[in-house]
Amino acid sequence: MTKVIAEIGCNHKGDFETAKKLITIAKKCGANVAKFQKRNIKSLLNKKEYHQPHPEPWNSYGNTYGEHREALEFTAEQHKELKKICVDQDIIYSSSVWDLTSAIEISSIKPELIKIPSAANLDFEMQKYLCENFPGKIHLSIGMTSDKELADILDFYKSEKRIDDLVLYCCTSGYPINFDDICLLEIKKLADLLRGTQADVGFSGHHLGIAPDIAAVTLGVKWIERHFTLDRTWKGTDHAASLEPEGLRRLCRDVQNVQKALKYKSSPILPIEEAQRTKLKRLNF
Repeated sequence: MTKVIAEIGCNHKGDFETAKKLITIAKKCGANVAKFQKRNIKSLLNKKEYHQPHPEPWNSYGNTYGEHREALEFTAEQHKELKKICVDQDIIYSSSVWDLTSAIEISSIKPELIKIPSAANLDFEMQKYLCENFPGKIHLSIGMTSDKELADILDFYKSEKRIDDLVLYCCTSGYPINFDDICLLEIKKLADLLRGTQADVGFSGHHLGIAPDIAAVTLGVKWIERHFTLDRTWKGTDHAASLEPEGLRRLCRDVQNVQKALKYKSSPILPIEEAQRTKLKRLNF
């Protein structure tokens, strides 16, 4: 069955109460996973990067890009609390990790799955730590990734003997993107690359609406990840590419309904057809 990940990310605006509210509403909408992000800002950014202005100052939560990123971060202890809140509400907790320090911190709280974002999918030091120390599923997006880089990623997980624990996401990195940039048939390409393994394919969408997600289900993805917010007009770069509660609710509903429909008939004539057959079917011509 396809599961839906509500990617809360940094859409909580650095406010813990908003993060808790997003978990509660994601669960009510039918999402299977509430996912956050974890960065160690000082290890990710050099001094120049930390002190430069945000490239989109109207979306910034600080005077510099580093201060902006710091303002949106939760501590490891807060992530531990977020996981407890998820457990209490019967929704899976997860987080993306952007660096080794964050990978160590998040893996220590033992989530069911950890996500590697497209931006960090060539950080093999971090991924090696996860392969050796984290027993759960490792989800990885391949936005902004060349064919050669993708081959290197797959070779790495095979060499680490963790290929069966991998979930590889079809993804185009843009916020938001146009429909002609979604490229859903890349899902089939990933499935072919993973043939012979127990790895799964997911779809991480940054588009408007939910139609492509439903098409992704028919192409066989096991996971759909969509950014989730309470208000798409809030300050921040991800909100415009996010679903609001009604959009997430409809997505979860439609994913479930499409999965019910994706099967063969159990018999040539279904029970629901019998009355109509008696009434309408012309047998003698």
